[in-house]
Amino acid sequence: MGHEQGRLLPWVTGDGKPCFLVTDGQGYLSRVADDMERVQLGMAVELLAHADDMLGDYKATGAQLRYLGRRMAESLRDVHRIAVSRGARMAEPVLE
Repeated sequence: MGHEQGRLLPWVTGDGKPCFLVTDGQGYLSRVADDMERVQLGMAVELLAHADDMLGDYKATGAQLRYLGRRMAESLRDVHRIAVSRGARMAEPVLE
């Protein structure tokens, strides 16, 4: 893999610290992480559709919109972590 810290995983520890996996990308935990990333990205798409609907509904309450905002912030954190992880893996040096 080439990175000292390993792959940034799509979850955090119980106290909110990032988790890393040192692997060649072919093991069981790598597949679990890939599956979790797919689920998180799918949930983000569904949340965006829900947000579009709710933001178009002028009867939505402040409490509903705050709840939506919290879920969107959680989802954005997940998507950002996935982007950082994938970006770090793309930064592999090119061997000449």
